[in-house]
Amino acid sequence: MLDLTALFLSSLDPSSGKLAKQSLHSLSQQLGFFPHLLTLIITPTQDRPARLAASVYLKNVVKNRWDDDTNPIPPAYQAAIRTGIVPAIISLSSPTDKAMRAQLLETAAVIAAFDFPEKLSDLMDTFVTSLSGSDYMVNLAILETAHTVFFPWRSKTRTDELYLSINYVFARFLEPFLAFFRCSAALLISSPSPASQTLAASMVEATKIFYDLTSLAMPPAIKDAHAEFFKPEEGWFTRFMVWNPAELRGDQDDHTPSLPDQLKMTTMELVELYLHKYPEMLVETKTVEAIVQIVWDVLGSGVLQGARDDAFVSQSLHFISTVIRSDMYKHVFRSRETISNLIQSVVIPNIQLREYELEQFEDHPLMFVRQDLAIPGTGDTATRRQAAADVVRALVASGAEVETTEVVGAWIARGLAEYEKDRDGVGWKAKDSAVYLMGAVAAKAATTQHGVTATNELVDVVEFFSNNVFQDLQVPRSNIHPVLQVDVMKFLYAFHAQLSKEQLLTVLPLLQQYLKSENTVCYTYAAIAIERILCVRRGTELLFACADIRDFAPNLLDLLLSKIESGGSTQKVAENEYLMQCVMRVIVAARQTLMPVYQQVLSRLMNILGIISQSPSNPSFDWYIFESTSALIRFVVAGNPNTLAVFEQTLFGPITVILQQDVEQYIPYVFQLLAQMLTVHTVGAPTGYRGLLQFLVQPPVWGDKCNVPGLVKLLKAFLAKDTAYMVESGSYMSVMAVVHRLISSRNNYTWGFKLLEGVIVNIPGSTMKQCFRPLIMELLNRMQTNKTDKYIYHFTRFFIYGFAMQIDNMNPDLIIGTVEEVQQGLWTNVLKNIILPQVPKMPPRDRKLIAVALTRMLTHSEKAVQPGIVDAWPLAFTALAKLFSEPQHLKSSPQSPSDADVEIGLTQIDYEEQTAGYQSAYSRLVALEGPTVDPVAYVVNVQEYFVKEIAAWKEPRKGTLIGVADQSVTGAVVATLREAGAI
Repeated sequence: MLDLTALFLSSLDPSSGKLAKQSLHSLSQQLGFFPHLLTLIITPTQDRPARLAASVYLKNVVKNRWDDDTNPIPPAYQAAIRTGIVPAIISLSSPTDKAMRAQLLETAAVIAAFDFPEKLSDLMDTFVTSLSGSDYMVNLAILETAHTVFFPWRSKTRTDELYLSINYVFARFLEPFLAFFRCSAALLISSPSPASQTLAASMVEATKIFYDLTSLAMPPAIKDAHAEFFKPEEGWFTRFMVWNPAELRGDQDDHTPSLPDQLKMTTMELVELYLHKYPEMLVETKTVEAIVQIVWDVLGSGVLQGARDDAFVSQSLHFISTVIRSDMYKHVFRSRETISNLIQSVVIPNIQLREYELEQFEDHPLMFVRQDLAIPGTGDTATRRQAAADVVRALVASGAEVETTEVVGAWIARGLAEYEKDRDGVGWKAKDSAVYLMGAVAAKAATTQHGVTATNELVDVVEFFSNNVFQDLQVPRSNIHPVLQVDVMKFLYAFHAQLSKEQLLTVLPLLQQYLKSENTVCYTYAAIAIERILCVRRGTELLFACADIRDFAPNLLDLLLSKIESGGSTQKVAENEYLMQCVMRVIVAARQTLMPVYQQVLSRLMNILGIISQSPSNPSFDWYIFESTSALIRFVVAGNPNTLAVFEQTLFGPITVILQQDVEQYIPYVFQLLAQMLTVHTVGAPTGYRGLLQFLVQPPVWGDKCNVPGLVKLLKAFLAKDTAYMVESGSYMSVMAVVHRLISSRNNYTWGFKLLEGVIVNIPGSTMKQCFRPLIMELLNRMQTNKTDKYIYHFTRFFIYGFAMQIDNMNPDLIIGTVEEVQQGLWTNVLKNIILPQVPKMPPRDRKLIAVALTRMLTHSEKAVQPGIVDAWPLAFTALAKLFSEPQHLKSSPQSPSDADVEIGLTQIDYEEQTAGYQSAYSRLVALEGPTVDPVAYVVNVQEYFVKEIAAWKEPRKGTLIGVADQSVTGAVVATLREAGAI
């Protein structure tokens, strides 16, 4: 086997990285590779960067291939990894090996998600026997591993299978764990305390495991010992809350919380869990009151001023907010005196910006923006300010709205007054706090997407904005502190939904001017505020039509793109995704009005893409630039179809480079853009597209799961726009080969069905007939070997879709006849046992399609009334009649004029790390999605269609067959048919 150390070192070098990764991929198919890999990782004499790279590689291989059906890790290799992973983690228990241990812990978590406990039956025994009475480095490694296995329980839905796993753990691990916990906790808080780093870290992990073990069920051993763990002053957890040895407090300027603070934070998280799930137990021991008093005293002491303390302070404030919102403790915070003391001693000190945050504002502006951006109360309490603001919102929501508003209002007035006294000095700090407090007390409900959606009725947000905030947007930038400028833009970002269109139109040009600022936070927040304002909706309609912004949209795009281009280097150009998100929003809002400048905008987007494609580093930025390109194509070509040639001429060069250089992060987007442009063509596909067909159907290009959705879109576009060529050249057969591969895949079969629909609706049935028998056999084989609810849905929809299509030679008899060719009588079995039972479970969006399909099967199929099959006809008629009992689901969804927007850009980017470096997973380009297409648009009224088809059906046994159906279900339908003279 090649020198793995040298290969991994080469993989870290950009010049040799791709070749090294290809060699590693080949080696990973060989016997013995994974034991060698684990040996390299745990061998201290080997090169450390190579060992770390190897641990990352192992993690990514396991993540991508452990349960993959196209290129899985062979069972024998999986067994080797399962056997070696925990010993490897233990061997890396030294603090110097923490980075490699972290990678192996993630690896173990993936393995456990699929294999525990069935294939890891000895794991609990390994944990128990490995726990030591003295070696806390080993203990820490074991506890970290156990936490990775148990942590997913926190978010899982209760199932019988899950409870079998939980009970399995309780039976083998719980008692030894509790014994270890008691022993270690006593050692930790003993006097004098050994206060070792590893002992403290072990107790942090043990507390996390305590949370894991109680997150879904309360084991009797823990319930019976509740007072031992939670009783004030005596319980382990309440004693943790006051444990703070000086030697473990760490450096005041370190941003990582000290180990005593980490232990307190995990304890508060645990108590919050009990508040939600087992509140009576906490009431019994009065735990909550004790911990609230502890954190209140600590927060009010004023000693927690370091960056190191931020996380603990935020968690403490979040804990207080959670208690305030709990019905059982609202009375504790109802008095005006309590509220006033809480605001003064806890909220106000933590609402103020601190010196290190101002340094971050200047030196690390994008980090400041990302931390500061969350609207208070949306769940992100990463900063003290957000957590303190959430305490205010909790008080307002708890029923103390009047008292809280009055107390906070007095502090707001004080802050504004201090600013007026010292405008040229430090008074800006007081106003900054006042504006932030107003945001906290005014916002009753908020989302990241829509900003504040409900406000405190005792506060006039618009008046406050007009009297105290708007003026700061008009002051020359040199005459006002940049933090106050940002406050204006953040206020607009949060409360844009409360302002009128006229007010927003007034501020947009002022925000545009701030894009010229040299301060990164200022121009970034300007872009953020503009982006949010342009996506404001009133009902289903965008507030701003393209005519509203047509005059300044080109200049706005020029300013934004200039800021992006000024970055220079690859990483700097791509670092500010907020600017590119605003570019996307302006394009979406301006639409066809960009016709005079679209070529310049497109050219600049491609130049930026050329720079960042050299070393992709920011998945969000990438998504927005491709979304911007897609939106420009969509709206400009819709306004003038002749512009499509310009887009193709401009885009084909960069697309070719991306495909040739295998820029894997961008290839999924490229396929979608090609599909979008090909779909716009009306007759045939140009030669440039056809040249790609052979490449698109090759198995290697489908090997990356990120490519699959875009490839499916592109092949469906070929089928729809170049049908004649696909048939004449036989290319549709290559597409069918792709369909078979996808359907046989556990991970990709849904995309196989989507592609199959494209084949059915475009390739004539007479041409497709030769393909149907092997296809049906593939579908039925998959039904036998790997049946799931999701597969049954897609299987049923395939038959329904085929029945409903009104195209050449595609009729129910083609499908039914093919199934019967496989095995006589098989169709009746499929219809009775799979399709008809699934019909009532189908989602409402499919109901019209089902009704049309069943109508066609009942009235257009000669085979459906043949002996051996006809017995199922009344059952299908009954199922159809039942659909008619819910007619609201049988209409096409109305498409409003704004439905075509599909909330462009409001979806969240979906990406994950899949290699040792960076790679984006599939991210759907929303801009290329139009309104949902109705596959049976030829039917306007399903019930009228049904009556008409039954009336036209010349089957002599029509009345008899209808009479055999379940009359308790079909009565109303039969009466309608008789009234219409259809039977």
